[in-house]
Amino acid sequence: MEERAIVLYGDKEAGELIRKPTGFEFVYRSEYLRDPDAMPISLAMPLTQDKYESKDLFPFFDGLLPEGWLLELTCASAKIDKNDKFHLLLHTGKDPIGAISIRPANKESHGE
Repeated sequence: MEERAIVLYGDKEAGELIRKPTGFEFVYRSEYLRDPDAMPISLAMPLTQDKYESKDLFPFFDGLLPEGWLLELTCASAKIDKNDKFHLLLHTGKDPIGAISIRPANKESHGE
Protein backbone atom coordinates (compact mmCIF):
# COMPACT_ATOMS: atom_id res chain seq x y z
CA MET A 1 0.00 0.00 0.00
CA GLU A 2 1.28 3.47 -0.92
CA GLU A 3 1.21 6.41 1.43
CA ARG A 4 1.80 9.97 0.31
CA ALA A 5 2.89 13.21 1.88
CA ILE A 6 3.07 16.72 0.45
CA VAL A 7 6.42 18.46 0.89
CA LEU A 8 6.21 22.23 1.14
CA TYR A 9 8.95 24.80 0.70
CA GLY A 10 7.57 27.74 2.64
CA ASP A 11 3.95 27.90 1.52
CA LYS A 12 4.55 26.31 -1.90
CA GLU A 13 3.90 22.63 -2.62
CA ALA A 14 7.35 21.56 -3.78
CA GLY A 15 6.75 17.86 -4.23
CA GLU A 16 5.43 14.59 -2.97
CA LEU A 17 7.05 11.95 -0.80
CA ILE A 18 5.67 8.48 -1.42
CA ARG A 19 6.18 5.42 0.75
CA LYS A 20 5.79 2.19 -1.21
CA PRO A 21 6.25 -1.41 -0.09
CA THR A 22 9.65 -1.36 -1.83
CA GLY A 23 10.90 1.95 -0.44
CA PHE A 24 10.48 5.67 -0.99
CA GLU A 25 10.09 8.08 -3.88
CA PHE A 26 10.26 11.84 -4.01
CA VAL A 27 9.15 13.85 -7.02
CA TYR A 28 8.97 17.61 -7.49
CA ARG A 29 5.63 18.97 -8.69
CA SER A 30 5.80 20.24 -12.27
CA GLU A 31 4.13 23.51 -11.16
CA TYR A 32 6.90 24.03 -8.65
CA LEU A 33 9.60 23.32 -11.23
CA ARG A 34 8.10 25.99 -13.51
CA ASP A 35 8.32 28.60 -10.73
CA PRO A 36 11.38 30.80 -11.42
CA ASP A 37 11.84 31.23 -7.65
CA ALA A 38 11.77 27.48 -6.92
CA MET A 39 14.50 26.22 -4.64
CA PRO A 40 15.57 22.62 -4.10
CA ILE A 41 14.43 21.14 -0.80
CA SER A 42 17.98 19.88 -0.28
CA LEU A 43 21.36 20.24 -1.99
CA ALA A 44 21.32 16.45 -2.30
CA MET A 45 17.98 16.64 -4.17
CA PRO A 46 18.39 19.27 -6.90
CA LEU A 47 15.41 20.41 -8.95
CA THR A 48 14.61 17.82 -11.61
CA GLN A 49 11.64 16.22 -13.31
CA ASP A 50 13.12 12.80 -12.52
CA LYS A 51 11.90 11.01 -9.43
CA TYR A 52 14.26 10.18 -6.61
CA GLU A 53 14.08 6.60 -5.33
CA SER A 54 15.51 4.97 -2.23
CA LYS A 55 15.03 1.75 -0.32
CA ASP A 56 15.23 3.75 2.93
CA LEU A 57 13.89 7.18 3.87
CA PHE A 58 16.07 9.80 2.16
CA PRO A 59 18.75 11.19 4.51
CA PHE A 60 17.35 14.72 4.13
CA PHE A 61 13.95 13.68 5.50
CA ASP A 62 15.53 11.45 8.15
CA GLY A 63 17.44 14.52 9.33
CA LEU A 64 14.15 16.33 10.01
CA LEU A 65 13.16 13.76 12.64
CA PRO A 66 13.70 14.24 16.38
CA GLU A 67 16.47 12.32 18.11
CA GLY A 68 17.28 11.01 21.55
CA TRP A 69 14.90 11.81 24.40
CA LEU A 70 12.71 13.96 22.14
CA LEU A 71 12.25 11.00 19.78
CA GLU A 72 11.29 8.77 22.70
CA LEU A 73 8.85 11.36 24.06
CA THR A 74 7.32 11.97 20.61
CA CYS A 75 6.88 8.26 19.93
CA ALA A 76 5.31 7.64 23.33
CA SER A 77 2.90 10.56 23.16
CA ALA A 78 1.88 9.95 19.52
CA LYS A 79 1.92 6.15 19.85
CA ILE A 80 4.19 5.79 16.82
CA ASP A 81 6.88 3.13 16.55
CA LYS A 82 10.28 4.85 16.42
CA ASN A 83 11.15 2.75 13.36
CA ASP A 84 8.11 4.10 11.48
CA LYS A 85 9.94 7.12 10.13
CA PHE A 86 7.29 8.01 7.57
CA HIS A 87 4.55 8.46 10.19
CA LEU A 88 6.99 10.21 12.51
CA LEU A 89 7.75 12.61 9.67
CA LEU A 90 4.04 13.23 9.11
CA HIS A 91 3.55 13.81 12.84
CA THR A 92 6.53 16.12 13.41
CA GLY A 93 6.90 17.72 9.97
CA LYS A 94 3.98 20.12 10.26
CA ASP A 95 5.85 22.69 12.35
CA PRO A 96 9.49 22.67 11.26
CA ILE A 97 12.39 24.84 12.31
CA GLY A 98 13.37 25.46 8.68
CA ALA A 99 11.56 26.17 5.41
CA ILE A 100 10.48 22.58 4.67
CA SER A 101 7.28 21.17 6.11
CA ILE A 102 5.46 17.89 5.53
CA ARG A 103 1.70 17.41 5.32
CA PRO A 104 -0.33 14.26 4.78
CA ALA A 105 -1.65 14.06 1.24
CA ASN A 106 -5.44 14.25 1.22
CA LYS A 107 -8.38 15.20 -0.97
CA GLU A 108 -7.69 18.90 -0.47
CA SER A 109 -4.17 18.60 -1.92
CA HIS A 110 -4.24 19.11 -5.64
CA GLY A 111 -2.57 16.60 -7.92
CA GLU A 112 -0.99 17.06 -11.30
